[in-house]
Amino acid sequence: MPHSLLARIFLLLALLVLSSTAGWLFLFSHIDAEPRAREAANTATSAVNLIRASLFAAAPGKRPGLFAELSSTEGIRLLPAEAQDEIVPMPESRFHHLLRDTIVARLGPGTRVAAEVNGEPGFWVSFRLDAADDDEFWLALPRERASRSFATRWLSWVVLVVALALLVAWLIASRISRPLKAMAHSARAVGSGRTPTPLPEEGAEEMRALASAFNAMAADLARHEKDRSEVLAGISHDLRTPLTRLRLEAELSVADDGARQGIVADIEQMEAVISQFMDYARTESGEAPAVTDLAALLAAIGERQAALGRALEIDLAGVSTVNIRPKAVGRAVVNLLDNAWKYGGGAVSLKASTVDGEIRIEIADRGPGIPGSETERLKRPFTRLEVARTDVTGTGLGLAIVERIARLHRGRLELLDNPGGGLLARLVLRPD
Repeated sequence: MPHSLLARIFLLLALLVLSSTAGWLFLFSHIDAEPRAREAANTATSAVNLIRASLFAAAPGKRPGLFAELSSTEGIRLLPAEAQDEIVPMPESRFHHLLRDTIVARLGPGTRVAAEVNGEPGFWVSFRLDAADDDEFWLALPRERASRSFATRWLSWVVLVVALALLVAWLIASRISRPLKAMAHSARAVGSGRTPTPLPEEGAEEMRALASAFNAMAADLARHEKDRSEVLAGISHDLRTPLTRLRLEAELSVADDGARQGIVADIEQMEAVISQFMDYARTESGEAPAVTDLAALLAAIGERQAALGRALEIDLAGVSTVNIRPKAVGRAVVNLLDNAWKYGGGAVSLKASTVDGEIRIEIADRGPGIPGSETERLKRPFTRLEVARTDVTGTGLGLAIVERIARLHRGRLELLDNPGGGLLARLVLRPD
């Protein structure tokens, strides 16, 4: 069976149309055989009776002239039957059986019906002038009178009707599958964190109800996401103000340098945690896609990393201008770089390329890597490896943020083994 609903519905409707048409043709052919056989038999018996009466009425010397007249005007030939005649019987079909039986029943049991006599095709019927007469004649009628033209006469109409029926079946199937396809597209948009365009509430009652329920669900999700972002933004603002005062108080009031640096470090860590929570809770769909020079964006990130003392191996020759959400992509790349420097160690590289229409941004390090069984789990929020849980500076949201941004761009995050050791984090994007 085909995979798409459209193809399956059309296939089922097409099978229904073709099977019903085939059944109709078979039934019509079966019913049509008897009246057509009767009509052909009537023609043959009428011709035999007419010729028999004409021969009785004509003088023996004028019979050859009568034969010639019938042959030229009516297309009827009369030949004397010989014992050595080579006879080819009628085909073994229901129509020809009915034709032969009807002629024999009307002209007598000695009547023969043939499709060919002595190599001459036609509709051949034998008769005698009288039951006691030894002379037998062949009456040759045009062959078309003993054949059925049903297929040739109706084939064009059948093809036209089937073509129209299949066209209507395609329209019905597409009308059924079109709203479902639009709903699937909108569902993917909701799953990637975007707010889709409301579905048109039209069509059958069930489809209108389904579209209405989906639109209400999407609107509720968008409203909840907005409310959550506003609440977290308010909390962040309320927390940053006292943290700023604490930083100033520590700078001015704590005399011991070690204690003061410790307090400032704790405050900075708290601010970093708040920022990461905000990054995760932020509605990324609020940033519209824009045509962006991805190479320039990544190069700028590399320069900022170098200013922090993090020298990167950069290869950006494989990308150019694309339609993405630049702030979101930049945030995802920075999170992956932070993880590489924090947990990886060794040389860190940044590479971007285009493969089969996909943008691939790869951050590679030479650290211990990640076990294959842990890659999917680490993409969930608040999740870290056991060896990393002693590092309280992280929240376990970095990879979850990158995963959300990847889905927002219809892409994915892949955590792979880096050839030669370490981790290769690949951010795959599908630009709009």
